[in-house]
Order: sequence, then C-alpha cells, then structure tokens
Amino acid sequence: MQPAKPRIAVDAMGGDFGPEVVVPGALAAARKDNLGLILVGNEEMIEKSLSGRKHQGIDLEIVHASEVVEMSEKPSDVLRKKKNSSIQVAFKLIREGRGHGVVSAGNSGATLGCGMFTLGRIKGVERPALASILPSEKGPLILIDVGANVECKPYQLVQFGLMAEVFARSVLHVERPKVGVLTIGEEDDKGNNLVRETVKLFKMSSMNFVGNIEGRDFFTGKADIIVCDGFVGNVSLKLMEGLAISLTKILKEEVNKSWLARLGFLLGIRALKRFGRRIDYAEYGGAPLLGLNGIGIVCHGSSNSKAITNAVLMAGEFIRNGANQLLIDGLGANREISIFGKKALPRSMPR
Repeated sequence: MQPAKPRIAVDAMGGDFGPEVVVPGALAAARKDNLGLILVGNEEMIEKSLSGRKHQGIDLEIVHASEVVEMSEKPSDVLRKKKNSSIQVAFKLIREGRGHGVVSAGNSGATLGCGMFTLGRIKGVERPALASILPSEKGPLILIDVGANVECKPYQLVQFGLMAEVFARSVLHVERPKVGVLTIGEEDDKGNNLVRETVKLFKMSSMNFVGNIEGRDFFTGKADIIVCDGFVGNVSLKLMEGLAISLTKILKEEVNKSWLARLGFLLGIRALKRFGRRIDYAEYGGAPLLGLNGIGIVCHGSSNSKAITNAVLMAGEFIRNGANQLLIDGLGANREISIFGKKALPRSMPR
C-alpha cells in the first residue's frame, strides 16, 4: 500500500545554489501536492532560507547533516569519508522508513553511490542508471543513461533498456515501447565497438528494438527509449538544454528588432509560452535513478527553484503510483534482466 502523503527527503545542500534555491522549490511542491518534506543539510543555513517564507501547515522536518559533497568529489571518497553528508543522510532516512524518496541536485555520481550503498539495487540489476524523461513529437521519450555510468559494457546497456522498457510500460503507460541505440548512423556497422556489440544483444532480446537512432531522430517518435552510455547521454542532454536556452535568447533578440516583430510576438504569445514550457528542462525537474531499490531523483546542478519543485513533485507521483514496485515486479517477471548479465552471458556473446 502506497502512502497517501509521501515524505520526500530533499538534499538542501545540493546543486550550485544550495538552500536558497532548493528550499523554496521544495516548499512550493509540498504546498502544491500535499507532500511532507525532510530538508537535509546544515540546519542553520536551512533555517535562514526558511525565514520569511510561508511554510505553516506543511509537514516539515529539518535533519542536520554536517558535511556537504562537492561536485568534484569522487563517489568512493564520499562513501568513505563523508558519512554525515546531506546526500548520505537523506538516503539513510529512507532506509529507516522516515521518508519515501530522495531528491538531490548534488553530485550525481555520489548520489548514485550513496543510493546503492544505502538502499541497494533491484535484484538482477548490475548498475542503476539515470533516465531523463523528455518531450517528443509523439509523447514522452526516455533517454538512458544520462550521467550515472560513463563507462559501460554492452550487457549493461541492454539492462538499461530493459529497465526503461518496464518503466515506460508500467509508469508512462506506453503499451509496447520502441527501443533504439544512440549512434552515428542507421546501419548496423555504424558506431564504436560498444554500440555495435550492444546492438547484437538487443537483437537477441524480446524488446521492441527498432535499431540505431541518430541524434536528429531524438524527438521524431522513432523510438520511445534511447539507450546510450552516461558520457554520451549527459553530453546530449546538456546540448539540448543549452540549445533551448540559446533559442529563447535569440528569439527575444529578434522580437526586439522591430515593432512588427513585437506585434507578431504579442499575437502568438500563448503559443510561444507553451513552446517555451515544452523545451524548458525545468519542467521535467530531474531524472529518476532506475534500478535503485527505492525512489531517487537526480536534478541538474544548475537547477532553479522551478526545477526543484518539479523534481519533488515527480518523486511524490512515483511514490503514490508505486513506480519502484512496478519496476521490481516487471523486472522480476522478465528473465532477461538476469540473462543479460555478466555472469549469465556465454563466452561467445559480447560482454
């Protein structure tokens, strides 16, 4: 049974701006969707950020954490040396049952490491992966992995596809998701060794594999799920974000060049606002960590309050919908999650 009022442990120290952005963003989500909050981090700084902000009536708790994880730190160092970091403490609260999910805009590698160490992985999953949910011409698109695993093996990419496929069916209600591999050409022989060997494995799976996907096909609906390693995925995601920001700036500059352009802008302002929302990364908040034995949402380090709000709302929605249990059940019913594992693959298969 899912909680009627999810409690989200929010890493208040995460991201480029810390509590000054995270706290108001989290409060907005709590008010909007009746969520409980546990703000984790430096108590004095959190209290300062709460000062003057309306938070009466919100189920709110502050849990002090004396250490902060820097973006440049190695996950292994964080696990060993910063046991009282805000990220570690947030996941411990979930393990203890005091909260139901974690949201952090901090170091994504450290967030993954702390989540795996504290909550563990779903059975059969070797590496959890970050799945970014993006808009496309024909509905939601899942890009996986977008930064959790920068060096991958072919069978790990297939596992990413399996997790995203179950997630798309169970949570996003895509009946038979189309799965593709991101590379530099449509032909099977295009791409590096990782891509070519991964394609061979996908063809052996029961997934609705549609082949290679080029960058220009991202948003056409050719695939519902695009699989890549975290290095390529992170570069792709940030390229899209940067393009959206630059396009908005260029549009504003062009509008201000003449009164006719300004008039046209005013006439189409509603459509332009809707367009802006569709390409704004903040509308999607963060990326769920699929494969973790619990709910973890990772936000961009440069997230604004709007992005934090939507990430906390996403966590609340996933908790209410039992998204992680649906993923566990779906993967448990799908023997391929273990078939496409390092120990299970015959020597003749690519690893």
